[in-house]
Amino acid sequence: MLRRTHLAIALAVALHFMSHVSHEYIFLAIVLVATVIPDIDSGFSALGKHWFSKPVQAITSHRGFIHSYTFCIALSIIIALIYPIAALPFFLGYSFHLLADSFTVQGIKPFWPFKGVSKGPVVVGGAVEDAIFWSFVILIVIFFITLFI
Repeated sequence: MLRRTHLAIALAVALHFMSHVSHEYIFLAIVLVATVIPDIDSGFSALGKHWFSKPVQAITSHRGFIHSYTFCIALSIIIALIYPIAALPFFLGYSFHLLADSFTVQGIKPFWPFKGVSKGPVVVGGAVEDAIFWSFVILIVIFFITLFI
C-alpha cells in the first residue's frame, strides 16, 4: 500500500486507542513513525531513499523478513526492554502496516522464515486502495469529532 494509506490506517488506529493511553502525543507519534518503518526495505519508499536504509536493502528484498510479524514482534520485545512505553504503539503501527500489505497482490510472508504468503486482491495505488484510504479518512474525522468535541 501507499504511504498515505498506511498513515491513514495508523492514525485511525492511534485515535481509536487515544482515550485509553497516557502520554497520548508520544503514543500517536510512535504509531505514525512505526507504520512507515517496514518500507525501509524499498528503495522507492520515502524512508528507503535515505542513505541509512541502503544496508537494509542490501540484505533483504522489499517485503522480505522486514515485512513479517516475526520481525515486528522481535523488535517490539527489544523496544519493551529498552523503553516500555513505546512498545505498544510501535507494535500497533508496525503490525497494521503488515496487515494492510497482506491484502495486496504481492502480499507478505507473515511468519518468516516460513514460506507461507498472505496476499489478497488489492493493487497498490489502485481503486480499491483509494477506497480503503478514503474510508480511513472518514474514520479519522469521526474519531476526531468523538475525541475532541
